[in-house]
Amino acid sequence: MRGAAIEGRAVTREPDDSQAPRRGPEAAPAARPRAWRAIPRGIWALGLVSLFMDSSSELIHALLPVFMVSVLGASGLAVGLVEGAAEATAAVTKVFSGALSDFLGRRKPLVVLGYGLAAATKPIFPLAGSVAWVFAARFLDRIGKGIRGAPRDALIADIAPPQLRGASYGLRQSLDTVGAFLGPLAAVGLMAALADDIRAVFWVAVLPALAAVAVLVFVVHEPEATRPEPRPGPPIRWAELPRIGPGYWSLMAVAAAINLARFSEAFLVLRAARAGLPLALVPLVLVLMSLVYAVSAYPAGLLSDRFGRRAVVGLGLAALIAADAALALAQGLPVVLLGVALWGLHMGLSQALLSAMVADSARAALRGTAFGLFNLLTGAALFAASLAAGWLWDAYGPAAPFYAGLAVAVAALAGLFVAARRGPAAG
Repeated sequence: MRGAAIEGRAVTREPDDSQAPRRGPEAAPAARPRAWRAIPRGIWALGLVSLFMDSSSELIHALLPVFMVSVLGASGLAVGLVEGAAEATAAVTKVFSGALSDFLGRRKPLVVLGYGLAAATKPIFPLAGSVAWVFAARFLDRIGKGIRGAPRDALIADIAPPQLRGASYGLRQSLDTVGAFLGPLAAVGLMAALADDIRAVFWVAVLPALAAVAVLVFVVHEPEATRPEPRPGPPIRWAELPRIGPGYWSLMAVAAAINLARFSEAFLVLRAARAGLPLALVPLVLVLMSLVYAVSAYPAGLLSDRFGRRAVVGLGLAALIAADAALALAQGLPVVLLGVALWGLHMGLSQALLSAMVADSARAALRGTAFGLFNLLTGAALFAASLAAGWLWDAYGPAAPFYAGLAVAVAALAGLFVAARRGPAAG
């Protein structure tokens, strides 16, 4: 209860249309480096939950493409299909869980259910005897992600002060990404300690997943003062969708284009392995990417609070273009690793900020629905991109997916500027 009171006092909510106003120079000190001290405890706790769960997931994910190809005999197309279908499943689920959280006026129970299901799927990976097992495990894991994703993102908006919204999303994303590089780093050490026994390494991933659920249940509290009121009628009202908020639908178009340019990180792992990185060191690819991601996400959120989100997202797209160029043209491992680092910079400069832009542009009573639709569109785009990347890899070689990604990223950057001229979204 004490946590709920703290979060309730820390929040000063805007009216129901929830569009954060542009702030003048007098508000700038709130977004300076010490802003982290003003971020409510609930945001930190959700960040730790993400850190533990991502440590678990990425410990598995860092080795999963190699496990599928070298142990289970899967093709590049199969890797793309599994990864793309998993993300698409999460995206579809988020629509319904986000709308349900608006309908119920409660976010936390759905967040707990989603993280709990993800933790329960972790033992399936070391038991997998075929690609079908891996597909089933990833499918159930992503259903858990889908259940928790939109309600969690809406809960962050409920807890965070409007003037620190970008910093709050950036902090949560940074802690999430710390887990994303601790997991692969642990995988490297465990592979050495366990004589490259991938299945044994997968069993270790169960422990941080359980820790994530424990922190969520006992530390995170849903603030009463900013919880949406339960709504009568069906969870999804199609007539309300055009009125979610100003600038929301143009933002959705840009976000979908960005995700068409960014396929699964599994292909970064395969690209480094093809460039000569030893099997035991393959997880370092995701360590490098996630380290850059974690370091850049929180500063990107601070910058977006002060200077606007579109400019920072535009820099992220420029980083993605440079990453694709490096990965397509690389003749050796050093250039591949440079491309991986630039890919991480793109993630840090864009992913949390897209969520903050959704919160900026969506009405408070429809935030869960807004995040659900956002994740559906971006997940569908990521599925299409991952499937296309797998086909291009098999048909034309390792460079082909990155050439295609570069072309789409250039188009997305142009779309971002066109949308800005027509009327920039909030923030």
